[in-house]
Amino acid sequence: MTSFRFLHAADIHLDSPLIGLASVEGRVAERIRTAPRAAFEALVERAIEDEVDFLVIAGDLYDGTWRDYKTGLFFAEQMGRLNQARIPVYVLHGNHDAESQITKPLVLPDNVSVFGAREAETFRIDELNVALHGQSFREKAVTDNLVPDYPAPVDGAFNIGVLHTALGGMGNHANYAPCSVPELVAKGYDYWALGHVHQGQVLNEQPHVVFPGNLQGRHVRETGPKGACLVTVEEGEVVDLVTLELDVVRWSVLDVDVTAAGSTVDVVDLMRDAVAQGTQEADGRLLAARIVLQGRTQLHSQLVVCAEELTAEARSAALGLGDEVAWVERVAVRTTPVADATALAAREDALGDLQRVLREAGSDSELLTQLQGDIGELVRRLPHELRDSTEDAVFTAAVAGDFAGLIEHVTPYLNAHLTAEDD
Repeated sequence: MTSFRFLHAADIHLDSPLIGLASVEGRVAERIRTAPRAAFEALVERAIEDEVDFLVIAGDLYDGTWRDYKTGLFFAEQMGRLNQARIPVYVLHGNHDAESQITKPLVLPDNVSVFGAREAETFRIDELNVALHGQSFREKAVTDNLVPDYPAPVDGAFNIGVLHTALGGMGNHANYAPCSVPELVAKGYDYWALGHVHQGQVLNEQPHVVFPGNLQGRHVRETGPKGACLVTVEEGEVVDLVTLELDVVRWSVLDVDVTAAGSTVDVVDLMRDAVAQGTQEADGRLLAARIVLQGRTQLHSQLVVCAEELTAEARSAALGLGDEVAWVERVAVRTTPVADATALAAREDALGDLQRVLREAGSDSELLTQLQGDIGELVRRLPHELRDSTEDAVFTAAVAGDFAGLIEHVTPYLNAHLTAEDD
C-alpha cells in the first residue's frame, strides 16, 4: 500500500455574515469580514505548497444560500488553483450548506467531487488505494443516524468516512446526524473526517476520529487557533497528524483583573497591557478581542456606567499598537462592588427602599404578567438570528421568558448607575 498525505478541513462558512460587525467601519472590520475567504485561500496555498494528494471538506463549506454568485465563483476559482496542481477535492455538505439551502449552484472544476445527499456513496482514488465514503445533508436538520447506511469498508483500501455530525450534541452544537465514537470505530474505517463541531479534537486513534474545528473563528465564542489537519498515511496507517493554524484573525477573550486599580486611568493602562500581550500570542495575526474586567473594586459603579467609553479607550489603545494589529470588539464589565446588595438594602434612604422593592419584584405575579405582556411582545418581534445569538444575560432571560431572572440580572446594573450618581 502506497504512502500519501491529505488535508482534512470543515466548517469554512465562506462569506458568513459576522456577528457584531454591522456598525463597525474601517480596514480592520473589513479584514475580519473577509477572514473566512482569506483563511480558505491559505488552506489552498498550503495544499499546493505541501503537494498533498487530496483535500477533504467535511461540511459547511458555505454558510447558507449565497447572496449572489460571488461566493460560488470564489470557491470555483480556488478549486481551479488546486485543479492546476492536480489535487482532487472531496466535498460533503452539512447543515449550513445542505442541498435544500443552496439555491444558486455552479458547475465546479473536474477535480471536485461532491457526496450525494440521497444516500451514502463511495469515491475511489485507485492510484492511492483510497476509498472515501460519505453522505451530504439533504435538509438542514438531519436528525437520523447516517452511519448504519454508510458502505462497508473496501477490502485492502485505506477507508475514510466523511461525516457532518455533533456526536450527540458536543460543544452545544445542534445534534445533527447523531452517532457515537464506538459506533464509528466499529464501522471498520481507517479514518473518520468529521465536521460540525468548531473545536478541533482527536477523539480516537487507530482508527482516527477527528474534528479539525472550523477554519477561521468568526466571533468571540470561537477563540484560539483555528485551521485544518494534515494527515500522513504510510502502509495503511496514520503515522502523523498535524493541526495547521490557518486562521488570519485570532479571536481571544482577555481577562483583566482591576482589583488593584485606583482609577479608570489605571484600568485603561491594564487593558492596554492585556491587548499588547494578546497580540504577541496571536503570532502575527490580527487580534480580535473582547476584554472582560474582573475583580472586587470601588470603581465598579463607574466602570458599569462608562462601559461604552471604556470600549473606545480600549480600541484606541489597540490602534496605538500599530496599523491593523488589534481590534477590540467590546469591553465587558464583570466586576463586583465593594458594597453588595445586602448592604445597600440596609440603607435607610431611597436606594435602600429600592433594593427591598427589587427583592420582592421577582415574586410579584402582577408585575411579572405585565413584563410578559410588554417585553415578551417586543422579544417576539425580533429577528430569530438576534434572539439566537445573544450573549447578554438580561436579553437571554427576556428571550426565555424568565422575567424574574430578568429582574435579578437588571438589579446590579441599576445599582451601579444609582450608586455612581450617589458618589
